[in-house]
Amino acid sequence: MNKISHRAYFALILACVLLLGAVAFTGRYFAQADQWVGHSGNMHIYDNSGNLDVNLSIRDRDGTMLYSTQDGRTFADDSETRKAVLHLTGDRNGNIPSILLDEYGGDLIGYNKLTGLHGTVAQEGDEILTVSAEVQRAALSALGDYAGAVGVYNYKTGEILCAVSTPTFDPDNVPEIEGNPAYEGVYVNRFLQSTYTPGSIFKLVTTVAAIEQLPDWDSRTWTCEGSCKIGNDTVYCHGYHGTVTMEEALAHSCNVAYAQIAAELGEDVLKQYVSQLGICDRLSFDGYRTRAGSFTLEDSPDFDVGWAGIGQHDDLINPCQYMTFMGAIANGGEAASPYLVKQVTSNDKTTYQAKTTMLEETINARTARKLRDMMRNNVQTMYGAITLDLPVCAKSGTAEVSADGSVTNATFAGFIDDEDYPLAFVVVVENGGSGSETAAPIANTVLWECIDVLDAE
Repeated sequence: MNKISHRAYFALILACVLLLGAVAFTGRYFAQADQWVGHSGNMHIYDNSGNLDVNLSIRDRDGTMLYSTQDGRTFADDSETRKAVLHLTGDRNGNIPSILLDEYGGDLIGYNKLTGLHGTVAQEGDEILTVSAEVQRAALSALGDYAGAVGVYNYKTGEILCAVSTPTFDPDNVPEIEGNPAYEGVYVNRFLQSTYTPGSIFKLVTTVAAIEQLPDWDSRTWTCEGSCKIGNDTVYCHGYHGTVTMEEALAHSCNVAYAQIAAELGEDVLKQYVSQLGICDRLSFDGYRTRAGSFTLEDSPDFDVGWAGIGQHDDLINPCQYMTFMGAIANGGEAASPYLVKQVTSNDKTTYQAKTTMLEETINARTARKLRDMMRNNVQTMYGAITLDLPVCAKSGTAEVSADGSVTNATFAGFIDDEDYPLAFVVVVENGGSGSETAAPIANTVLWECIDVLDAE
């Protein structure tokens, strides 16, 4: 009898395990089947050479062909376009995956979760992206030989018009990459998958905290004589700014003033606002998941707190995430979630259509307006490289990335405060020096191209 009882218990446990497994599999199936069906091991849609047996394509927002499976695997007609979109379309060897094709493979080939592929495989499938090939080429050209990233998106709709990462290469003319320093990190999408020391563009985070936590912030002044003592250490500034208001300190990017402001706010307040603003959060869209940023103060001395408040210490940001922070400021505290895929069709039938999704509000609307005005003042008084006859609001940064401060990345982030051109942007130039001198002209060039594309639509 005991043996029968034990066997019954064992059978019951086994049945429960099988049931839980079936439930788990069913959940994963409905969540991920669209991605599974596009896997290169699926011989229903791939031939023995690993090429898709159906004619699928990826096009830019204007219909320019970026990638096609016709005749095996083909890329855009011209080399500059192929290089400019490499990190979106992937390469032939799989070192840079075509995540967008994998993510929407089921939609492209007409896959149905209930009927599968039987009798439904598409003869034609198109994936229309939000990026513009013209804008991508302009950003690639503006970056020149620098490594870095440029991102621009519509903070009202979420459409990404520009997502460029360098270094890059032509997938139809692959150079010698191994051991060549010019191609260091080429397989990484720097816009989505890298993090950078932000430098002074991070002062916007500290400014939000100061506006909301220091009741007299708009009537106080700070004195900059080129350096100041914070705790037992010295913070150095790049100039002698004299007595400045917070608006003037932001425009001059005064390290002395902002280190004192950060130290006064304290570690806990800065950590609170980094979390509230989502600066270090990951974004997920179109099969991508951006890399998380970092803000690592923990029982830190005032000097580290001050240094972190000006965008140094151990601060790290992801360019795409920081671009959406710019969108939140521009949009009164709430930004659209970014996306790269606009529409997918299969046999001329729409199988996927992107929709605007708003991210959770992160900034009080009143605070956002004050910060917008201060960023507009930055452009009007300091950034002559921005030549757009539009209300551009921005902040530059010069991020020290070497122990002695001799190597700096140039950063520049902001937005256009205009209903016709609601564009937020970020530029990171590795070893680029000053943000206002190197990154701002790149932003100017790319924004002009974006405006031309929007005007033509």
